[in-house]
Amino acid sequence: MDLRTSFATQGYTQARQAAAPKPTHAPDPQAGLARIAGSFAETLQHSEQTAKAAMVGNADPHALVQALAATELAVETAVTVRNKVVEAYQEILRMPV
Repeated sequence: MDLRTSFATQGYTQARQAAAPKPTHAPDPQAGLARIAGSFAETLQHSEQTAKAAMVGNADPHALVQALAATELAVETAVTVRNKVVEAYQEILRMPV
């Protein structure tokens, strides 16, 4: 038996096991959407609390501006996603059957 061939087959076997794909779980779309909606709600709630605190003088004006900018970005993102969904739905309705 050739010793080099034996080492080569052992190396191949080890490399094959190391390179084997690992089973992954498919991401749950509902969990992703729930997480996104929760993040959106948290952003709005944080901004509202910061605005209330600023009205009574307990918040830094810089924090208020940051919270309002984050809220504006979140709302613009939600509107853009909604527009894309409506556009896709309308495109599906236009397809011939």
